[in-house]
Amino acid sequence: MVWDFIQNQVLGMKWLDGLIAQLLVSVGVDVQSPVGGSLEFFIYDVIKITVLLCFLIFVISYIQSYFPPERSRKIMGRFRGIGANFIGALLGTVTPFCSCSSIPIFMGFTSAGLPLGVTFSFLISSPMVDLGSLVILMSIFGAKVAVAYVIVGLIIAVIGGTLIEKLGMEEYVADFVRQAAKGADLDAPVLTVKDRAVFARDQVVQTFRKVFPYILVGVGIGAVIHNWIPADWIEGAFGKGNPFGVILVTLIGVPMYGDIFGTIPIAEALLYKGADLGTVLSFMMAVTTLSLPSMIMLGKVVKAPLLKTFIAICTIGIILVGYLFNLCQGLLLG
Repeated sequence: MVWDFIQNQVLGMKWLDGLIAQLLVSVGVDVQSPVGGSLEFFIYDVIKITVLLCFLIFVISYIQSYFPPERSRKIMGRFRGIGANFIGALLGTVTPFCSCSSIPIFMGFTSAGLPLGVTFSFLISSPMVDLGSLVILMSIFGAKVAVAYVIVGLIIAVIGGTLIEKLGMEEYVADFVRQAAKGADLDAPVLTVKDRAVFARDQVVQTFRKVFPYILVGVGIGAVIHNWIPADWIEGAFGKGNPFGVILVTLIGVPMYGDIFGTIPIAEALLYKGADLGTVLSFMMAVTTLSLPSMIMLGKVVKAPLLKTFIAICTIGIILVGYLFNLCQGLLLG
């Protein structure tokens, strides 16, 4: 009962949904109509995700202040083999929230001489899995789904980085990255509690400005799906009636650009309308990991064979994970 209260009232803010519905009814809005229902969904989800986002960015950024790039490089440099890939993937959970922001850090790690597989484990994990997505997924889909999503995301990152390392593709990193000067071996400045708080506050402001437009778009699309698109359409396209639904949403997600916070409302609405769990999670992974803008950026720092390998590994992993979650949907949502 305590956990249900935390999930529904603290993280899910169901009390806020009820309050917004009452306020809309008080001004004459019929929340049972498509227009009123869309308005309620939009206001509720925007406020909920914004509040959680700002709180989580502050906490995560405060933690991140202990792991500047130079210190992260030193930490990853102490490990070898699959353990190094795991550390790279794990560090990705406390770094930027979208793939385009992760690529400059990836370049710094690569030019500093870290193994290519480790840097790619970081690059896969950073946009796909972070502490913020864990909490927001928990607020919507429940703890089992959120934890399982993070675990499989880390597994994809570790396996993907390991495969790239085994294939020996270092020669396909752009010359200007490989020839860049090694990062100076300087100790990170000592920060006070106030310094870390200021850093975290600034990160909240910067990230919010960058992410909020995608939240509005994502919640808007979710509101339309939630209240205007018939459930049988969604079930037919993305439910059990279409065995290729996972592949379809993965291909749809790739050309889009967004982050986990703007994608979750769409996934929430799709699941509510009858889409399979694994199908909507594959959509989220594809948008956050393989968006077209980030692939264009990555194409500037790695050569075509390595870029194609990265895309192929991520795409296959995302599709397999989607089918796995579909098979386990009853256990995870039960």
